[in-house]
Amino acid sequence: MKPPKFDYIRPTTVDEAIAALVAAEGDGKIIAGGQSLVPMLNFRLLNPTILIDINRIEELNYLEEQPDGGLRIGSLTRHHVLETSPVVKRLFPVLNAAMAHVAHLAIRNRGTIGGSITHADPAAELPLMMVLLETEIGIVSPRGRRAVAAEDFFLGSLTSAVEEGEIVTDINVPALPPGAGWAFEEVARRSGDFALAAVGVILAVEDGKITQARVGVMGVGDTPMRMFDAETVLYDEACDEAILGQVVAAVRSAVEPPSDLHASSDYRRHLVGNLVRRAVTTAWRRALGEQIGEKHE
Repeated sequence: MKPPKFDYIRPTTVDEAIAALVAAEGDGKIIAGGQSLVPMLNFRLLNPTILIDINRIEELNYLEEQPDGGLRIGSLTRHHVLETSPVVKRLFPVLNAAMAHVAHLAIRNRGTIGGSITHADPAAELPLMMVLLETEIGIVSPRGRRAVAAEDFFLGSLTSAVEEGEIVTDINVPALPPGAGWAFEEVARRSGDFALAAVGVILAVEDGKITQARVGVMGVGDTPMRMFDAETVLYDEACDEAILGQVVAAVRSAVEPPSDLHASSDYRRHLVGNLVRRAVTTAWRRALGEQIGEKHE
């Protein structure tokens, strides 16, 4: 199918883009990579009066290491930059690893981090990474800039906290604990397909005990989720079979996965438990200093 008719502009500043959004009175759409928007237009799922192409807004295209070991990422940063950046791989290897699972190379070359998180697909990797890494997302409107924690940003399937007349401009990623172990696990029917389930884990370990734990899952609900009960199980413990069993049970009891043509709810619940077991084990081993290949990640 072909998209409906629309006007098209290419602003060069954030202020110009916001002014165009406001003038559209709710009928304007931002386009950057267009990897989700264009198919929705072609299927007539959306009918905007104007597309506002932000690709010429250079102030949104950057990746900056912060003095404290964190990152600031402009919303126009492409997926492929996160996948190939030595800075991302050094500071946030779990993010670097997750990006290789995003669709196919052609899509990663065009898709943007701001577009992906605003689209808020519950089976997409970047929203999970935002929650796992405890990011803060900057949003600009005529009223100024506001910052939203990732845990408050994803409101439901394809629904984010971005309101009419607002644009995501930046993502701030706080530094990880020194020497933190990490893991990312995902299962899809085919390479490049949306995940049936995926898991990200970050562990900090001191004196053989877990001092910090983050367990995030996606594909098993309307939004990416932190598994706080599972994290509580891990705190101040060593990773052994008994603890792993408790973590898996906590995750499976906390999720209510959907059923669809690709997998049943029961299958996804079983799958995410297995992925959590594998990811926690891998993150634990990395935190202890073991060198582990990235066959799964």
